[in-house]
Amino acid sequence: MRRSTISLYILILSVILFAPAVCRAEYDVIDITKPFLRKIPLAVPSFKSAIGSGEEKQSSQTAADFLSESLDFTGYFKILDRGSFLFDPARNGVTLTDLNFQNWTVVGAELLVTGYYSLNGDNITIELRLFDTFKARRVLGKKYTGKLSNQRSIILRFCTDVIKYLTGSAGIFGSQIAFVSNGTGNKEIYICAFDGYNPRRLTTNNAITLFPAWSSDSKWLAFTSYKDGNPDLYIRDLANARESKLSKQGINITPAWAPGKFELAATLSFSGDQEIYLLTGSGKIIKRLTKSRGIDVTPTWSPDGKKIAFVSNRAGSAQVYIKELASGRVNRLTYEGQKNTQPSWSPRGDKIAYTSQIGGEHHIFTIGSDGQNPVQLTYEPRDNEAPTWSPDGSLIAFSSDREGPTRIYVMTAFGTDQRRLLALAGKQTNPKWSMNHLNN
Repeated sequence: MRRSTISLYILILSVILFAPAVCRAEYDVIDITKPFLRKIPLAVPSFKSAIGSGEEKQSSQTAADFLSESLDFTGYFKILDRGSFLFDPARNGVTLTDLNFQNWTVVGAELLVTGYYSLNGDNITIELRLFDTFKARRVLGKKYTGKLSNQRSIILRFCTDVIKYLTGSAGIFGSQIAFVSNGTGNKEIYICAFDGYNPRRLTTNNAITLFPAWSSDSKWLAFTSYKDGNPDLYIRDLANARESKLSKQGINITPAWAPGKFELAATLSFSGDQEIYLLTGSGKIIKRLTKSRGIDVTPTWSPDGKKIAFVSNRAGSAQVYIKELASGRVNRLTYEGQKNTQPSWSPRGDKIAYTSQIGGEHHIFTIGSDGQNPVQLTYEPRDNEAPTWSPDGSLIAFSSDREGPTRIYVMTAFGTDQRRLLALAGKQTNPKWSMNHLNN
């Protein structure tokens, strides 16, 4: 009897001691394809400031808060309440010898970020470290110097390193989102950072402007505008605001840049029917990509550039199709729903997000690029439309009028953590996420 009791105690003690290590193994590399990803408990205490002056301390706190918010935005982490911490690095130190990792594991932290912050005039120095609390070791350490105005970009560079360490991907922190807003009285294109920061107006056409589309290198933006009376296609060099224009008779709409090329697909109707064409980056027609009775619109490219998905009503109702460009073979992708439109191919290539009409409402779905497993992601009443993937495929931005005026929202690729990105005057629609090339 005594021997059985001792064995039971040993078993319980083993579970207590080694269960954290087993949990840690789950996210040595985060698999962003898992629909029910366990959020990693992360502690981000206030940074230790060099002098502790009022201005330095306030700026340091702003930096710590922004780092916490940015990592929380990804959906990978459970950010722990600072009020539960047993140790305050802002007072007691941030070096490896200062840290008793049991103080962090006991409050549930599996990862810990500490910071040391110095402000000298307009110059800042920030030292940031990421610790694995169960293995009691530092896994990342970076030191940055720059101007106070660079603080946001410094924090985001470290966040990128954290996400790359955990997922193998650069994440989202260098990306931006283009969208349409009518706050000025006309639909114009705006751009903001991945988290809605610094929204600014890009076009001043004082006319309907729609369908923003980023090139792969994020240096060019294509869009449609009625500024000369006709829905013409414009291709803008973002560095110097130079534009080229394609103006064929009829409509020139829904541009989509080919991956890794200075080429794009777009819908033109000069032949009398709405068909998809391949264009050069300066707007010259290379060739026609679709040819069928009915309307073919809204192309989106597979990541390898070998296929396009698009919307066609060739079977009677609007549905999503896929065309293999080499063979010319076309397959219907969607069958459920009254109308399926606005396809967006995921960066991983395995899924296509789209808008489906169900009854009198629109909702976001994903479906395998093989046509299998359609999954509804939005259930909020009213309309949820125009999905667009983040550059790493972990998030989807979309527009919704669930709270009144149409706004831009973000959710994980599996529909969780839905939240509004920003709110400006008027309505915000038609988001398009850039690749990871721009500074914030």
